[in-house]
Amino acid sequence: MKKTQKIKNTEKPGGKKRERVVRIFNCSEDVWPFIEAYGDKKLQKWEINENANLSDKDLFSMAEEFEFTFITPKAIDPLFVDYYKELCQVRDLEILVPSKHTGLLCKDAISDGAVIKRLVQLGKEHKRLNLTAYSTTSYFLKLVELLRKKGVDVRTYEAPERANAWTVNFYGSKSGIRQLTQINGAIRADLKMPEGVVSSGIVDTAGIAANKYIKEGGVVIKTNKGHSGAGVLIFNKGELPKRFTDCEKKLVTIMKKDAYWEKFPIVVESLVIPNPRIGGGFPNAEFFIRKDGEVEFLYYCGMRVNNKGEFGGVEIGEDVLPKRVASRVTDIGYLIGEQFSKDGYRGYFDVDYIAAKGGGIYVSESNVRVTGGTHVYEAGKELVGRNFTKKSFVVSNNMYNIPPKKFTFKKLHKLMEPILFSRRTKEGLVICSSNLLPDGYLSYIVFGKNKKRAEKIEGQMKELLEQ
Repeated sequence: MKKTQKIKNTEKPGGKKRERVVRIFNCSEDVWPFIEAYGDKKLQKWEINENANLSDKDLFSMAEEFEFTFITPKAIDPLFVDYYKELCQVRDLEILVPSKHTGLLCKDAISDGAVIKRLVQLGKEHKRLNLTAYSTTSYFLKLVELLRKKGVDVRTYEAPERANAWTVNFYGSKSGIRQLTQINGAIRADLKMPEGVVSSGIVDTAGIAANKYIKEGGVVIKTNKGHSGAGVLIFNKGELPKRFTDCEKKLVTIMKKDAYWEKFPIVVESLVIPNPRIGGGFPNAEFFIRKDGEVEFLYYCGMRVNNKGEFGGVEIGEDVLPKRVASRVTDIGYLIGEQFSKDGYRGYFDVDYIAAKGGGIYVSESNVRVTGGTHVYEAGKELVGRNFTKKSFVVSNNMYNIPPKKFTFKKLHKLMEPILFSRRTKEGLVICSSNLLPDGYLSYIVFGKNKKRAEKIEGQMKELLEQ
């Protein structure tokens, strides 16, 4: 899927420049009610800051663009910007950072006179602005509306219209995708989720979950719209008391630590034991719905998920999934996407699955926004080619643990020089973030000719880090 054509953006005599793409990394906005409900305010602040640090990674979601403006909640290391521009052959990258950082980036942009003035100026210099965002939020739509009122021709090719923006939160929630799956499961027998119910309130939920745990030897509890593993409780056999009253009491104590368990609907599910031999146990498929409503398949992958349910990265390649599984996750994704499209959603979305040890494939959730693998896919198209999924095997990790404050980007770049990605060989390591390094995280993508080569390069990376 090509976001905009790579046409030289030159001035025509007596006319304006062509379209200008403006990207807004409003990650925290997507789950703001959830973040706002954190019981631990220090953890809330940390979550907002971590999301802000992920912004420079999102530059790779724009890897195919020659020229664009990037609105970020946090300044980006100029050395990293130069590295990104050279690697992806970006000609003109403008970065705007609102002076105030609350976690609500579009709201912060609206409140920043200098940012709005610059966007209006860009609107005068170009025929139109194409605004894209991590997620279509109410504040993103307010920003679009404000610019239009100021006379800017704003297009939102990757977002639903205001009347259909409800689809983002509804289908991006655990209860929303469960409702869709239950309705359409009558049409397609293999469209199913783990057995479960939607509940509300800590006390009732604890009772339901305790019953399920005692009967089945495991249970999963999910808040309606969590983020990066937060808001998910996974209990295996032996991790909770065997007696109902003790089990219920323990669950109440755990959930009372965070206000979001009382504030939002809760899904209680049967624990499905994943088969790690099938996409790591967690297959995934990503799609894009065009402005005309056409659902376009982008890629399938295996997700890297730890035992706490936290997403780490993806593995993309033709043989990452058995053909029957790849076909199933793609077909089910199309079916779900057709419903999204019918209801007016436009833009990126994915469907997460669990591949059970018994052979079943279960829908887990849908992310109705830019996803944790979008930047990998877009980078792959730019660096290797549009059919990179057939030519390469790709592994990524969004937050690989390294010693905090040990590496500056300059130091890390020099250390990794022997294995950095080469456009000539189409192999190597791509460093995806500088902002995460002080906190002890390395975000990266590794491209290899095949799985063995990708894993070897990733292993070399780890060896260099340990030196």
